[in-house]
Amino acid sequence: MRDHPRLPTAPGFWRSPLRGPWFTSVLGLVLLAGITVLFVTGLVSYASYNPDLSPVNDTTPDKGVLGFYLFTWPAGPVWLYRFTQGVHVTLGVTLVPVLLAKLWSVVPRLFTLPPARSLAHALERLSLLLLVGGGLFEFTTGVLNVQLAYVFPGSFYPLHFYGAWVFFAAFVAHAVLKAPAAVRTVRRRLGGEPESDLAAPRPDPPTVSRRGALWLVGGGSLLLFLTTVGQSLGGPFRRTALLAPHGGPDPGGGPNGFQINKTAAYAGIDAAETGEEAWRLVVTGRTGTVRLSRAELLRLPQHSSSLPIACVEGWSTADQWWRGVRLRDLAALVGYDGEVPDVLVESLQRHGAFRRAALRANQVADGRSLLALAVNGEDLSMDHGHPARIIVPAAPGVLNTKWVARLTFGDL
Repeated sequence: MRDHPRLPTAPGFWRSPLRGPWFTSVLGLVLLAGITVLFVTGLVSYASYNPDLSPVNDTTPDKGVLGFYLFTWPAGPVWLYRFTQGVHVTLGVTLVPVLLAKLWSVVPRLFTLPPARSLAHALERLSLLLLVGGGLFEFTTGVLNVQLAYVFPGSFYPLHFYGAWVFFAAFVAHAVLKAPAAVRTVRRRLGGEPESDLAAPRPDPPTVSRRGALWLVGGGSLLLFLTTVGQSLGGPFRRTALLAPHGGPDPGGGPNGFQINKTAAYAGIDAAETGEEAWRLVVTGRTGTVRLSRAELLRLPQHSSSLPIACVEGWSTADQWWRGVRLRDLAALVGYDGEVPDVLVESLQRHGAFRRAALRANQVADGRSLLALAVNGEDLSMDHGHPARIIVPAAPGVLNTKWVARLTFGDL
């Protein structure tokens, strides 16, 4: 029954002349390099949230030994997160055609019978299942996150984090077993390919060569690259980011006319609670608590920083000119003059992720880290965080809290 020509378990069912070890090996080597970069930049992105600093930053509280590599995220250079996360997202989208072509090239092996000829073969098939399933899961959740389409169950952060470790473990095992043979196969000429169950025993007449098929895959990746990368570059390049939700022209005009991830209406911010009479910034520290109106904040020494906003979805703004009070000056108001502690930032936003966020002492101490009151020479708009927002160099966008209500300085 398994050899019936109409069943995918029969070798004769697969007729494409493109399948073969050379074609599969080339795609595999591209993925070997690309997925390694994706994994490293993914770990870097996770570290940038400083998840060991405070429970509010830890989106994967049961990570255990998987957090062994975490380090204090630096406050410079200012473009650091924009670069690392831009590479992660853009490369992930670019590799989609390569991944699909690779899976297509090996699909006959998924239907090979018997499922296991030995214990070693069973373990190999299991690792292949984890590899294929994990790869599809990681790429799918990543692309959906870029598109702000949260249709998967649960939070993106733990799903993508744990999925990455499962997938990469299977990927490493597969690479150790297959990479040497893949390199040898690629070095051979097409006519010198070894016998393989990847090649169709009775192939249909070819309509394109294997090299032509690789050019087609590469062209698809190039097209995705060109329609995605602009979201990370900002400025005029944003108009080319056709596949990115924050691509296209900047929203609106004027000093506040740049990308918005979360509007005031979406966050449930009422204009009445941000007015001059109602809003006060509560600052707590070693010597007690002070309450400051926006007018009182404006009377404190004002400083400026030219910084971008970069988000986990891979998009970033161009550098904007922010003006406000240094975080370290606010820490000094509550007893931290000469030494700078961590800070817990709380927003007026009452629901949703990252309405509270913690910053490390090195971020607070940086002279470019501000409680911003204005941007590009104009007061912050409601959508950009009026009456006050955090802006910190090199930090993920979600740590640049908007509609700030409270700052609590101290060890977190």
